[in-house]
Amino acid sequence: MGIASFFCFLLIFFSSGNLANAAVFTIQNLCSYTIWPGTLSGNGAAILGDGGFALPSGTSIQLQAPPNWSGRFWARTGCTFDESGNGKCVTGDCGGLLKCTGGGAPPVTLVEFTIAANANDKDFYDVSLVDGYNVGVGVEALGGTGDCQYAGCVVDLNGNCPAELRVMDSGSTVACKSACAAFNAPEFCCTGDHATPQTCPPTQYSELFKNACPRAYSYAYDDASSTCTCSGSDYLITFCSAGS
Repeated sequence: MGIASFFCFLLIFFSSGNLANAAVFTIQNLCSYTIWPGTLSGNGAAILGDGGFALPSGTSIQLQAPPNWSGRFWARTGCTFDESGNGKCVTGDCGGLLKCTGGGAPPVTLVEFTIAANANDKDFYDVSLVDGYNVGVGVEALGGTGDCQYAGCVVDLNGNCPAELRVMDSGSTVACKSACAAFNAPEFCCTGDHATPQTCPPTQYSELFKNACPRAYSYAYDDASSTCTCSGSDYLITFCSAGS
């Protein structure tokens, strides 16, 4: 095979294979304030957005994930960083770094994805309140096939958070803990004798989350109504709703 033919082969291979199966994430900030999205990749997958970045109000950014990518996104709030990228965030902090190398500190609203290896296979995605809530977020599939459901929690749970779950800063509720984080008890964390779906039913706290946000995970065994699937799609991730 000549050099020209070899490069033609590569072009055809990538345009019909790997690149065609990649997913583009558009991350949009409709909050009335700057957020600092964090990203975390699993299983040695490519790090998107260098792990974290600033996203001013009213702006968006696109990130491309390769096939078979898995990971999560979340919003950090109230952050201050120096020129070296060291600092801290009021919510969602990832070890005091602008470019996260680990997950966000709870309570934080999570967006979770597993992108299929092939275009005809299903992506899996969800919005999770298992680690609590700090910022509203919604996920919309763009151009895919299959169920491609909307996932999200755009209700202001901070405003309705029970007193025993509230995280306060400067007199305001900035996040809402999960019951597991607040009480560290097996019946809330689905651990020990409560480590199965049969022995860890919803609680009054997870039901509060579920009633407010039926398209989001409310606790560990909330799979049936919370895991979404789609094939060959790109995704729009929107933090906050307009004006919030």
